[in-house]
Amino acid sequence: MTPYSLAFYVDVVTTGTVLGARPTDSPERLGEVLGTDYAENVSGRHHMWRDHGLVEFFWERDRPTDPWSGHHFTLQVHRLAHRRRSLVGAALRDRYGRFAPRLRYDTLRRLLDRRGVPLLEIPEAAANTPYFRTFWQPDSRVAVRVIGTYGRYSTPDRLRVGDVHSIQAPVSGPDEFRDRPSG
Repeated sequence: MTPYSLAFYVDVVTTGTVLGARPTDSPERLGEVLGTDYAENVSGRHHMWRDHGLVEFFWERDRPTDPWSGHHFTLQVHRLAHRRRSLVGAALRDRYGRFAPRLRYDTLRRLLDRRGVPLLEIPEAAANTPYFRTFWQPDSRVAVRVIGTYGRYSTPDRLRVGDVHSIQAPVSGPDEFRDRPSG
């Protein structure tokens, strides 16, 4: 049995979902899975995301009258270093228990290796090099961003080299991730 939040991260990287919620699910479906405690953000009429603290889901649409189409989700793992208990929503706490303030990449990788789930290092955007390294799981299309080296204004002060910064899905491949904003 994998303790606490480690099981959550293994589940996300293995399945490309959050408690079964897919990146393409509607805002209504996400509310059923993660609850209604979130901040909703809209950028213009075409982009929206819901911030559930640790988890953010993103949608887009062509016209204001169109339904929202799920785009991706990001686990903002770096936020856990602030040690705010309210950051992890009730649905995640009920299923996985407490969450540690940091996630070590080596620990996550070791657990995934035991399950036969490989992570491949992919090129990082030039602006993020050498501060971040990114590893990709091709079957679930999940990317794991890790602190590569400390940079005073480039990396969070509360994280160490080797800590996971964020986890994002879906990522089709190395080129898509390199060109996508880190939000």
